[in-house]
Amino acid sequence: MSTGTARARSQHVGFPLHSDAVEPRYKILDAWVNAFSTDDLNRIVARTIASSEQAVIGNHNLHSLYLFYSNAVMRSFFEIAKYVHVDGMSFVLLAKLLGQPISRNERTGYMDWLPSLMEKARENRWRVFYLGSRPDILEKGIEEIKRRWPGIEIEGHHGYFNKAKSHEESESVVKTVQAYAPNILMVGMGMPVQERWIFENRAELNANVVLACGALIDYVAGAIPLPPRWLGQLGLEWLFRLVTEPRRLWRRYLLEPMMLLGIVLRRREDRFTDH
Repeated sequence: MSTGTARARSQHVGFPLHSDAVEPRYKILDAWVNAFSTDDLNRIVARTIASSEQAVIGNHNLHSLYLFYSNAVMRSFFEIAKYVHVDGMSFVLLAKLLGQPISRNERTGYMDWLPSLMEKARENRWRVFYLGSRPDILEKGIEEIKRRWPGIEIEGHHGYFNKAKSHEESESVVKTVQAYAPNILMVGMGMPVQERWIFENRAELNANVVLACGALIDYVAGAIPLPPRWLGQLGLEWLFRLVTEPRRLWRRYLLEPMMLLGIVLRRREDRFTDH
């Protein structure tokens, strides 16, 4: 990223950065997370762009925590993520069960974060690039974002390419991102594919903020039914998704939590035995 480009981008930050703020961090089983509200995340994005730095921002829910234990690349991704926000009320409940003071106000799903993030992007002329989904869904989703936030600078590339680090298709996508030089790069290819791609290509990505955002554009485009937002605060969004996509999600919502519960019970048993 050129110094001139970075300086130009830094001039468009329109709200306090609070760079001296303490960023609370908690350990849930073996995974670290930050206790961030949506406003906190927006401040972090603005601060990172203003300082011409780069930050990979991950998120944890029960599915990602399961993958954290079963997938070495996921563990490597979270090691290089500068911030990790909580995405899922089930994760909040797990944190409370383990005695960590994370509240429902510090749970930020991407569909809840998207409106304020896109508004800030439009106000501050941040360049957004979305990577992922099918070509037709991506096009429809970007059109919808432009309709909701007129004047926003956003482009994208579909996620149907060979993602192997050395493959020419992946290298071509990296060059496309480099040419656009986004302030915000949203990688939505599902876990753990998106995390692997970010981890393997992070050194070549010239974006200020890199987000692993799952099927966000599919929800924006209406390709996947969007759960009512009040279900998220009640911790029932998973049930809506399970009912609407049972074949794809039954393992994630019915089996993976049992594995995590087993880890919690073993940890408690070991603690009791040690005493």
